Amino acid sequence: MAIGWACATSSSKTKDLLPVEGENLVNLGTGFTPLIKAERLGNRLGLRNLFIKNDTANPTWSFKDRVVSVAVTKAIEFGFDTVACASTGNLGNSVAAHAAHTGLRCFIFIPADLELGKVIGSLIYNPTLVAVKGNYDEVNRLCAEIASTMNWGFVNINLRPYYAEGSKTLGFEVVEQLGWKAPDHIVVPMASGSLLTKVWKALKELHRLGLIDELSTKVHGAQPEGCSPIVRAFKENAEFVRPVKPNTIVKSLAIGNPADGIYALQAMRESGGVAEAANDDEVIEGIKLLAETEGIFTEAAGGVTVAVLKKLVEQGVIGSDETVVALITGCGLKTQEVVSDRIAQPIFIEPNLKAFQERFASLAAATG
Repeated sequence: MAIGWACATSSSKTKDLLPVEGENLVNLGTGFTPLIKAERLGNRLGLRNLFIKNDTANPTWSFKDRVVSVAVTKAIEFGFDTVACASTGNLGNSVAAHAAHTGLRCFIFIPADLELGKVIGSLIYNPTLVAVKGNYDEVNRLCAEIASTMNWGFVNINLRPYYAEGSKTLGFEVVEQLGWKAPDHIVVPMASGSLLTKVWKALKELHRLGLIDELSTKVHGAQPEGCSPIVRAFKENAEFVRPVKPNTIVKSLAIGNPADGIYALQAMRESGGVAEAANDDEVIEGIKLLAETEGIFTEAAGGVTVAVLKKLVEQGVIGSDETVVALITGCGLKTQEVVSDRIAQPIFIEPNLKAFQERFASLAAATG
């Protein structure tokens, strides 16, 4: 079993800020993913200091490896021989991979209509995959009932307090990669709201410890319009989040009853951030824009992040000279069907030079 702190952060300054005993986390090589200066995307949006935190570079291609690393470590500490989760895809992929790595038995519960790429992304690790005929909220309720009857470590139920803390590593890394400075803005996709909450917590912890001198970061939340209960609550100035029935192509964010919604509201308000939503067409355009400008193929959640970032710039919430970090949390190869009918198609030719020259005569003329 590989162990180490790479999944938390490269810095020894923050390793004690995670809830694990001893010196080691279960590690597949997670963390310290690229923070990319997005100059071409920034030019398109009117931002001079835009950075992309590219968590598609994690072992199972999403930020979920961060939280699962901590949760599976705690499962082993507590003596569980089985780990499980309710998942919209990425979490299941990560739990299955970490279970395979550690030799734990694994059960993954998913909505039955989940994207094929994410189904295969779990099955390859040979867990028991249970497809439930319902949406994610119904899957999660079922898992809560199962967790009360089985001695299993459900990473996002009875291990959730530890699991959620793993998201702090995103905040730790962003600050370290910026030279121990907090950005002016972070844009975070929201499903349950946990990621945004913990990124804000990470920044506050670093500030209290004196690792950053100033904390004025505004943390902004992004949701798809078809499942945006946290955004709605924020805009209505509500103190609670009313559940909704999801209706969106962004299945990884399709949680209608977000467990950490009220905490996400508190984090955005405390930081001075805002919440905004994007419709499905805007999401697809966001996916394409990031790919065409920065060479990063994000899943639909990242399309939400980019689309909302664009709106916040247009609304004047984010200034052109401010330092901005957008979190890209999952890989588009898992959800290709989202964009398959919205991109160019291959150009077919015969295998000879004449066919090429005839098809691309305009290119030949331009270079002649």
